[in-house]
Amino acid sequence: MILSLTLLLLCQLAGEILARTFALPVPGPVIGMALLLGVLGLRDRRPGGLPAPLTDGTLERTGKGLLAHLSLLFVPAGAGVIGRLDVLAAHGPALAVALVVSTALALVATVYTFSFVARRTGR
Repeated sequence: MILSLTLLLLCQLAGEILARTFALPVPGPVIGMALLLGVLGLRDRRPGGLPAPLTDGTLERTGKGLLAHLSLLFVPAGAGVIGRLDVLAAHGPALAVALVVSTALALVATVYTFSFVARRTGR
């Protein structure tokens, strides 16, 4: 589990370093996820020679464990919002519109992506 967490954090750190070094408009954690995807792709193509925690399902179990407790990571953000209710009151309508529009766009993008993949796979 320690090796799995180390890999996850190293990918995020590498993403942060790349984003800040090259002033990329993409957040570091997103770049880190892409790096992790690349590592997992390489792992699945060449399973030999890697440490056991990266090939025996420990990495997947670690990720599922983090996802199971993901809601705990929202507590500090929620406390921060409560601490700045004045900003929320001043910009509440604009934030609400941005939230609704971005959610609708994400749903539409998901539908199109799902439809595209379903057509490509024949399902």
